[in-house]
Amino acid sequence: MIGKNIILGIETSCDDTAAAVLKDGHKVLSNIVATQEELHESFGGIVPEVASRKHIELINIVIKHALKRANVDFKDLTAVGVTNGPGLIGSLLIGLAAAKAICYSLNIPLIGVNHVLSHMYANFIENPDIKRPIVSLVASGGHTSIYLLKENDEFEILGSTLDDAAGEVLDKIARFLNIGYPGGPAIERISINRNADAYKLPRPMLKKGLNFSFSGLKTAVIYMVRKDKTLLSRKNIPDLAASFQKAVMDVLVEKTLRAALSYEVPTIALAGGVSSNSYLRSEMKKRAESYGVDAIYPPKEYCTDNAAMVACLAYYKLKKGQISNIDIDAYSQISLKT
Repeated sequence: MIGKNIILGIETSCDDTAAAVLKDGHKVLSNIVATQEELHESFGGIVPEVASRKHIELINIVIKHALKRANVDFKDLTAVGVTNGPGLIGSLLIGLAAAKAICYSLNIPLIGVNHVLSHMYANFIENPDIKRPIVSLVASGGHTSIYLLKENDEFEILGSTLDDAAGEVLDKIARFLNIGYPGGPAIERISINRNADAYKLPRPMLKKGLNFSFSGLKTAVIYMVRKDKTLLSRKNIPDLAASFQKAVMDVLVEKTLRAALSYEVPTIALAGGVSSNSYLRSEMKKRAESYGVDAIYPPKEYCTDNAAMVACLAYYKLKKGQISNIDIDAYSQISLKT
């Protein structure tokens, strides 16, 4: 038998079916993700009913694969961590039902995990000794927020999006420009070695507080194209995409750095799918270091939705005795639950 502490993580908050096994909260024994990107690509976004039906097909297969890859059995598990929100209710319920069944049958702890916070804890998988407090930018799907993670692992939301999140606006503009899905990676690919200063675009609320608003930037791009259809030519789209990407990332960098300096925190941690963007990573690191602040980010496989981050957060919650009831429910909206 493999020694404890062995935690199975399950993540089904959106369109990825994921399961992972972690030992002692940091050693990744397996991390399996079954993506549905191709399934939803023709729609230009996630179709909730399609996503939940696919989760039903995949959940048992993915869990068994994760256990096999980790060379562990169900009886070796100490606990199960599962995302129970925020996310698509239909998708969340599939993973939650699987986790409950495992925990009930084995009489082991069930630990409900906040999807957005688990992204932040992805930084602790390979860097477990990160000193708190830290300021963390979490930009994932429909969520863009800045968190203050305190020394006792309690957290405070310092700023959030007021409308479109960064990931959403990247998807919408990529769809508008017809350059692919998901939007973030598609825009980053087409922007490589292009002129990111070719078009002057607004940086919404750049000098105001710690909240975000990207709907005005989205509208500015759409109006610009409507006035000048030549912007949709093969020659011009890459520069427009690069300019748009820079505008989004500049706002993320400025606000996060402002939060770190305001709260006198020595470390910034990036998290979520948008944090895999190369421009964001390099610009955040460069700007932060100029102020004596360290900027860190997870390997790219832990930026997008995965279950290793879920198991990592579950490990810290288990250490604090934060165990969920078997009747825990799923929730769709952003919450202060941990």
